[in-house]
Order: sequence, then C-alpha cells, then structure tokens
Amino acid sequence: MSVQTATKPTTTVAASADRARPVVLGLFRVVVGFLFLCHGLQGFGFFGGVDGAGMAMPFGEWPGWWASLIEVVGALCVIAGFGTRIAAFLLSGVMAYAYFGYHAPLGLLPLHNQGELAALYSWIFLLIAAFGPGAFALDKLRR
Repeated sequence: MSVQTATKPTTTVAASADRARPVVLGLFRVVVGFLFLCHGLQGFGFFGGVDGAGMAMPFGEWPGWWASLIEVVGALCVIAGFGTRIAAFLLSGVMAYAYFGYHAPLGLLPLHNQGELAALYSWIFLLIAAFGPGAFALDKLRR
C-alpha cells in the first residue's frame, strides 16, 4: 500500500467534516439557544419559575429580572443568528457573572456549588462567539 492510498480516506473524511461544519454549528447554535431561552423564561415564571413553583423575578429587580431579560433577548438573537457573535459574547459574560457572583461563593467546584450550567453556558457561548453562527443564520443574509 502506498502512502497516497493510505492518506486518501483521511482526506475524504476531513473534507466531509469541513463541509458539514457550518450545518452542525448552525444546529448547535439553535439547540443551545432554545435551551437557554427556556432557562431565561424561568425568570418570568415560565417552566416552573425560579423556584419550581412558578415564581417570577420581581419586575425590574437587579440583577435577576434584568438578567432574565438579557437571557431571553440574547437567546432569541442566537437562535435567529442575528448579531450572533455579540449576543453570544454578552451571554457568555452573563453566565460568567452568574457563576462567580452566585455559585462560586457556595463552594470551590461546580459540582459543589450547583454552577455546572452557568459554567457550561459561559463556555458554550464563548465558543459560538469565536466560531460564528454557522448555517441558517440571519447574519449570513446581511452580507
């Protein structure tokens, strides 16, 4: 077997992965955005609210009500792929603030302070901000 035939399947797999990347990233963005939208809507009393019994954040209360508003608007932007990088970067910061402001003081590790979701969302949104919206994004239509 020559070197050329040994590397050809790898090249084909890499080329297929490169072609699929925008679609996978676009689907990832939409799914993460939808899940985060549900998270943000909890602050307004949906999906069991912030206490599991339908309680909403009091109107205008800092930072809870405003964080919920930022989460909902940001999630809608991420889902639609509109201003994706900016929205994702902002949401990454919101989740970093949530982690370090509320979860970290309760324990050293995310498993101890119930901050796994905040940490994951922060890094996921930073990834979306860095790599862009992928396919199915309104950002692509503006260009």
